[in-house]
Amino acid sequence: MIEICIGSACHLKGSYLVINRFKALLEEHHLTEKVELKSSFCLGTCGEGVSIRLDGADIYSITADTADAFFIDKVLVKL
Repeated sequence: MIEICIGSACHLKGSYLVINRFKALLEEHHLTEKVELKSSFCLGTCGEGVSIRLDGADIYSITADTADAFFIDKVLVKL
C-alpha cells in the first residue's frame, strides 16, 4: 500500500501531482490490482516534500520530480 499525504503542507508541495504520477506509473506497470494507492492526512514529516508511507511503515518525502525514481527504487523492488 502507498499512502500519500494530502494535508495542507503536502498539498502545497504538490501531493496531487505525485498522486497523478503514481496512478500513471501503476497503470504503466500493470500494478493497479496489486498496489493500493490511498490518500492520507498528516504523516508527520511536513518539512521536506510530499510525505509518502509504504506498507504502513516507512515514511519518505518526495516531490513530483522524484516520483518516478522513488517508484522504481522503493515500490517496484518490493514486488
